Amino acid sequence: MARYTGPVCRLCRTEQKKLFLKGDRCKSDKCPINKKRAAPGKDPKGRTGKRSEYGTQLREKQKIKRMYGMAEKQFHLTFEHALRMPGVTGENLIRLLESRLDNVAFRLHFAVSRSQARQLVLHRHVTVNGKIVNIPSYQIKPGDVVEVKERSKKLALVQDGLKEVSKSGVSPWLTVDEDAVKGTFVQYPRREEVTDLADVKEQLVVELYSK
Repeated sequence: MARYTGPVCRLCRTEQKKLFLKGDRCKSDKCPINKKRAAPGKDPKGRTGKRSEYGTQLREKQKIKRMYGMAEKQFHLTFEHALRMPGVTGENLIRLLESRLDNVAFRLHFAVSRSQARQLVLHRHVTVNGKIVNIPSYQIKPGDVVEVKERSKKLALVQDGLKEVSKSGVSPWLTVDEDAVKGTFVQYPRREEVTDLADVKEQLVVELYSK
């Protein structure tokens, strides 16, 4: 499966939006979005005209896909899952993305970015209900307890991530025990609760894949 290995700040510049791919750097003055740097390419001003309907839908899909660090095939499969679920497809898509194990570990501040959280999961540092799970896309359900293994709790990246709990707390659909380095997925989030996706229009993704 193809994986992007280039500079991730370039992705934020492409979307002209903070995708929060590098943890603390995204909140600092070093962030290219804070510096109002132009989109990458030889002639970015030449591409600032009005986008087509398809172009707008495509950019919205790319934005969401990149925020969650997913490949195209994996993202499309998640959309197909959301389509089969009862309810609003766009909201189902956000719910499925937010209940991925790597995202939950990130939301619990076990890491400072989703990519770091994914590495924690892949390297078998994370358990779900007491059992090691090393699949980043594993779907967490309400009541599941996500915890960092005992011998991994002192890892620098974990401790760095936990510092954020006192600064910004955790999402309302989660609870966290900083001392035990574990948290509980209380319920699926409501769409309005996912505040860092407030300007994301997931309906455009639904329209794109429905063509």
